[in-house]
Amino acid sequence: MAKTTFGTTSPSLLPWLGLALILLIADQLTKVLILGYYQLGDATYVTSFFNVVRVHNTGAAFSFLASASGWQRWFFTAIGIAAALFILWMLKSHAGQKLFSFALACILGGAVGNVIDRTLYGYVVDFLDFHYAGWHFPAFNVADSAITVGAICLVLDELLRVRNAK
Repeated sequence: MAKTTFGTTSPSLLPWLGLALILLIADQLTKVLILGYYQLGDATYVTSFFNVVRVHNTGAAFSFLASASGWQRWFFTAIGIAAALFILWMLKSHAGQKLFSFALACILGGAVGNVIDRTLYGYVVDFLDFHYAGWHFPAFNVADSAITVGAICLVLDELLRVRNAK
């Protein structure tokens, strides 16, 4: 706990920023490996339901707006930066709420990871390809996974909050 100027303690933001940083590093490290060892479109069969692939996503989730003329790169970058700033403010205000802060830290790490990709490459590097009987779920990455876990935890946190308020 961090000491405030009034002599009381407040929860620290550092563990949540640390979690976001770990997720960001894991995301960027895996993407560097994919960029270094795979050409666009390359795939490695891993199991009957999973491949490692190299895909470039110029859009948002599920390649939303991927075929737009290029403006979406900066639009989604701006949204990611705005979301990261809002999450930092929320984390500072609610660092003591563990599940809520965990969720925000996951989303923060993932959002920053994808913003880095959009800024450096103009697209997000995706590489996890799950499939079944010829149907492929859209490829995704560690950042997308962190954002998804964070979103699920936000919903769970709200459900728990409503239940406890009764």
